[in-house]
Amino acid sequence: MNALAAVDATPGLSAYLAELEVRLARAVERRDGFAAEVADEALCAGGKRLRPLLCFLAAPSSIEPPLAPGVAVELVHMATLVHDDLIDRAGYRRGRASAWARFGPGPARAAGDYLFARAFAELAATGDKRAVSTLASACLSLARGEALQRAQTHDPETSVESYLERCALKTGKLFEAACLLGAGLNRDEARELAEFGLALGIAFQIADDILDCTGETIDTGKIAGTDLREGTPTLPLLLAAREDPVVHRALAGGSLDGALVRVAATGALDRSRTVALEYAERARECLNGEVHSDELEAMTYAVVERRT
Repeated sequence: MNALAAVDATPGLSAYLAELEVRLARAVERRDGFAAEVADEALCAGGKRLRPLLCFLAAPSSIEPPLAPGVAVELVHMATLVHDDLIDRAGYRRGRASAWARFGPGPARAAGDYLFARAFAELAATGDKRAVSTLASACLSLARGEALQRAQTHDPETSVESYLERCALKTGKLFEAACLLGAGLNRDEARELAEFGLALGIAFQIADDILDCTGETIDTGKIAGTDLREGTPTLPLLLAAREDPVVHRALAGGSLDGALVRVAATGALDRSRTVALEYAERARECLNGEVHSDELEAMTYAVVERRT
């Protein structure tokens, strides 16, 4: 059984994810209007539902499955994707036309805002002010990470440390929030699970950036080399740019001809995967006998081994 199959077999998970989809659809359809219609298109694009999965696996057995937190973190994630596609002018998301490409920038911006609003409405309805504060903090980190990415665009001299900071802000902090919200903020294990989520999120993002250099469109839902074309300095691109002037010039905004092939030739993909594995190991070191420790451990392998 591979790592992801081991997670999928978790008792109660399939029922949780089925109910999650119902709750997501209900949350998006709660208000009438064009923004909700555009947001519903983003929902129909599907996704791994990885952040709600973390909510479920982080939860103690003594509480009900954390549906409201799972819905909230997934809606935030969906909102960031809609806004990211708008900012990057990405034409496709998971093999479908992106919201901005299909409906235009105004509706896409409104749909992303609507999804953010619905996320906080779902969580606020629980009456848990600390949970709302935790999600708000994660959203602030997302905004800081996006600003940092804008500042780093077309800069092949971006340090690896700055890249990892961006991974923590744009990806790791929402993983961290998912674990915190699932665990319950008063649990002793919450701090360790938060550290687990942060490290796992960084490992996930590095793996995602490797896939951008290697993945086929049919598997990943986006065209390989998007980061290079947009000048986004990811770990494999930064490591390759240090050795190969063609990659360096391409990342700086020059010609892209042959650059993506040369990234692989430098060995940057293998070295990036080593870093991803190191963060996955950091995540495993944070586990301390939680109810779903085995499944959480399996997640650390699944996020690095994935092909999509």
